[in-house]
Amino acid sequence: MSTKIAIQGVKASFHEEAALKYFGDDIETLECSSFKQTCEMLKQGKADYVVMAIENSIAGSILPNYNLLRDYRFHIIGEVHLIIQQNLLALPGVKLSDIKIVESHPIAIRQCDEFLSEHPDWEVKEGMDTAGCAKKIKDEKLTTTAAIASEHAAKTYGLEILERRIETHKKNATRFLILSNQVVEQKNANKASLSFQTGNAVGALANVLQCFAEQNVNLSKIQSMPVVGRRNEYDFYVDVEWKKQSDYDAAIRKVLKHTANFSIMGEYIKNEKV
Repeated sequence: MSTKIAIQGVKASFHEEAALKYFGDDIETLECSSFKQTCEMLKQGKADYVVMAIENSIAGSILPNYNLLRDYRFHIIGEVHLIIQQNLLALPGVKLSDIKIVESHPIAIRQCDEFLSEHPDWEVKEGMDTAGCAKKIKDEKLTTTAAIASEHAAKTYGLEILERRIETHKKNATRFLILSNQVVEQKNANKASLSFQTGNAVGALANVLQCFAEQNVNLSKIQSMPVVGRRNEYDFYVDVEWKKQSDYDAAIRKVLKHTANFSIMGEYIKNEKV
């Protein structure tokens, strides 16, 4: 039986590409209309894993997904980095001069703002996901609409690429997390995602960060999110990397003395290849 992976979006979306990159070709992707739905599929046992975008090198952190990580408390077992290449897709035979509407995911639109600014007469519409907008053009035979999506989406839905590589920054990458309902032991883990709260005293967060520095543990990301309903209180989400397991273990012991609601969300192998 194929491994079932819940993804936000439809086939040929960047989430499916990330799933294929991490798990290989022998998977079944379960299309979901929202990130919350992917989490429900995993919670109910209908999916084995979720692939969830967490940050983009241009658009930044995807904050609502941090709320989902907090609410569902799944285990992060891995990560995938995907170079995002955006293209302008349309039905075969449609020319650039025919286009009146461009549709895509809001983040994809932001990634291509320079290209879109060259065409001020186009109406730009936000859709649920990149590949879904490509599929809509095929299904509804839209001759004046183009989608911003991947080359994989163009092949999947029989569309032509009117303009290639329209993203503003060519080093545009998205990081995806692999989520599981079970703890999966990762041998040789060298990266972890942690969450915690600190007191409000001066230097409270600095004390925590110092614990990592003293043990040669690199802090690769920090994200704060307000604690719902509690003014001036924050959850901190950090990603850390280490070379020696003993350094990481010692850092965690120290950090526990300076934090509340400390949680190891996942320990996994850093994805070096983009």
